Amino acid sequence: MNDMMKVRYPFPRNAVSLMRRVYKHGIPEVRKEFARWREQANLIPDAELRYQALDSLSNKQFHCDGGSVYAVANMAQFHNLLPLIVAFQTICDYADNLSDRPQCTNVEDFRLLHQALLDAIVPGVEPRDYYVFNSESEVGYMSTLVKACQGYISELPDYDIVYPYLRDLVELYCGLQTYKHIAPELRQATLMEWWSEHKHRTPHLYWHEFAAATGSTLGIFMMFLAASGLPGMNDAAAKQAHAAYFPNVCCLHIMLDYVIDQEEDQHSGDLNFCDYYDPSIKVIDRIEKIVDWARADVQQLPGASFHLMIVEGLVALYLTDPKVKTQQEVRAISKRLLRKGPPMRAFFILNSQVIRKYL
Repeated sequence: MNDMMKVRYPFPRNAVSLMRRVYKHGIPEVRKEFARWREQANLIPDAELRYQALDSLSNKQFHCDGGSVYAVANMAQFHNLLPLIVAFQTICDYADNLSDRPQCTNVEDFRLLHQALLDAIVPGVEPRDYYVFNSESEVGYMSTLVKACQGYISELPDYDIVYPYLRDLVELYCGLQTYKHIAPELRQATLMEWWSEHKHRTPHLYWHEFAAATGSTLGIFMMFLAASGLPGMNDAAAKQAHAAYFPNVCCLHIMLDYVIDQEEDQHSGDLNFCDYYDPSIKVIDRIEKIVDWARADVQQLPGASFHLMIVEGLVALYLTDPKVKTQQEVRAISKRLLRKGPPMRAFFILNSQVIRKYL
């Protein structure tokens, strides 16, 4: 057994312990952070930008609730990890809201908005005007989020070790957000051209599965956790953590999201990566393979049981979503995966019902 596997990690010992920490520490602190950022958003002078900022805080809080599992994994650094995760995810959600507007149409708009994420992970970089290609002007909110991330990051003891792997994931995330918002008639070709530059990294994934993997922030949150003073952290350990999450855990996260949103996206005309499978390929077979790949990857990590809880929690949370009931094909996927899972998955199935009432 690898020596690192024998080291005691600060992670929760089991699923009950994990969720106890989430309910006791994670979600309540997310609420406090959101109240603070809501006050900041209310100060935005431009009415449209203020609306988008407040809307992202109102409708996408669950992203941070989920992300809090990485903060409670190391309670010694919870005071840095939790607000960092909230601030970073809030930039993601705010930029996504702005990118979805019809008046935001060109690549440079999207690239500049998401530059905030790249600036946020480099302490000392001065925030810039992220709206230079738009008619709106907003002074303070985005730059305050960027500076907050920089401040929390500067307190993480192993950040310099983790930074190259974190930056790779943030660059990929920004790439997807830049290209997926362009005109629909250009989107697929542009995304496939982008994928062609990276497909050697993920030869087992189709182009749209690779794109899905780049759209998850779970790998980013894992790198924040890796920088928080875990035992034995060095370049090899940081590289291993990166490889364990990207692409398969990240792909599973976003593909499950697209699976349950198929009906909704069809009605709204929104992009859904499930639509790009060849008719000969069953979505259920691909999702099952991605689950298996993700489980195999995280089992190579020190403290593997924590990361397995992440994988099982994702499967349970998404496939018990109320949206599943109205979609026959999605019900079949849910039934097949939830029945054959390990006992840990059964716990998270029950917990997913509780957490929806809690939230």
